[in-house]
Amino acid sequence: MDARAKPAHDTEFVERITITMEMRQLGRSDLHIAPLVLGGNVFGWNVDEATSFKLLDAFVGAGFNAIDTADSYSRWVPDHKGGESETVIGNWLKSSGKRAQVVIATKIGSDMGQGRTVKKDYVLRAAEACLKRLRVDCIDLLQTHFDDTVTPVEETLAAYALLIAQGKVRAIGASNITPERLRASLAASQRLGLPRYESLQPLYNLYDRADFESQYAPICEREGLGVITYYSLAAGFLTGKYRSAADVGKSAARGGRVQRYLDTRGLAILKALDAVAARHAATPAQIALAWLIARPGITAPIASATSLQQLTDIMRAPSIGLTPQDMAALEAASG
Repeated sequence: MDARAKPAHDTEFVERITITMEMRQLGRSDLHIAPLVLGGNVFGWNVDEATSFKLLDAFVGAGFNAIDTADSYSRWVPDHKGGESETVIGNWLKSSGKRAQVVIATKIGSDMGQGRTVKKDYVLRAAEACLKRLRVDCIDLLQTHFDDTVTPVEETLAAYALLIAQGKVRAIGASNITPERLRASLAASQRLGLPRYESLQPLYNLYDRADFESQYAPICEREGLGVITYYSLAAGFLTGKYRSAADVGKSAARGGRVQRYLDTRGLAILKALDAVAARHAATPAQIALAWLIARPGITAPIASATSLQQLTDIMRAPSIGLTPQDMAALEAASG
C-alpha cells in the first residue's frame, strides 16, 4: 500500500492511501467490503456536515467502501431526534454522486420514542424513514440494532423479506441479539425460506473478547455469517490516549465509557499494543484494528474518526501484517 500526502482544504492535509486488497464477502450475501468500515455515529453529533463530507470523501478515495450508521444516531444528544447521521450521509451521497462506490449499512430497532421493537409494521416504517434520510432507493445492509426478545423472529424476518422483495434492501444483519434469538432466527429462515441474517455486528475488541468468542463466534463460523465489530477501539481506549483517570477526565464525550477499561488488564493490553506498534512503526490504534482484521471469522472492524488525521491513522491498519508472534503477544495480554 503506497501512501503519499496530498492537500485537502486550506491548511488541512490528509494522507491519501491507495489500497490494493481483496474485498471480503459479507456472509453469503453478494456484498463485498474492504476490511475496515467507517462508523457514522459521529456524523451530525461531534462532527459537522462539512467535516463529515471530507471524511467520507477521503475514506472512499482511499479505496474503502463500507459505511455503517443507524437511525438512532445521534438521539442521545439534547435536542436531537435520531436520524442525524443518516441525514448527513444521505446529503453526501446526493452531492458526491458516489452511491455506486459504497456499501451503506444502517440499523433499526433502537428506541426512537416507541421503545425497542422489531415488530413487522415498525420494521417497515423504520426502513422507509431510513431510505428517505439516506436519499437512496435501496439499503445494502439493514440490521436489527436491538432485538426486542418478544416479537416472534418469524415476524421480523417476514418484514425483511417484504423489503427485499420490493428491492429496498439487499441483505440483512443483526447486532444486539441474544445467541438464542440469533439461532432461532437462522433456523426460522431455513425452515420457512425467509431471508437470513448474513452478518452479526457484535461488541468485540482486544479487551472485550469473552462474550463474542464463547457465545457468538461458534454460531457465526457454523452458519457462515460475516462479522463487523463495533467498539473496535473500546471507545477510544485502545488508541492509547487514555492511560489514567486524569486522561479520562479530559473527554466529556468518552470519559465515562473508557473508565471501565482502566484496570490491570487494560493497562497490560496497552503495554502490549505499544510494543507491537513499535516493531511496526505504527500506532496502538492501528495495531488494535490490525488484530481484528487478522482474527479468523472477522470480516471488518468498524471505526469512526472525527478528523482527517484520525482517519488517516486508522486507514493504515489493513496494510499492517501482524506476525504470529505479534498476535500471540496481544492475545496473551488480553486473555
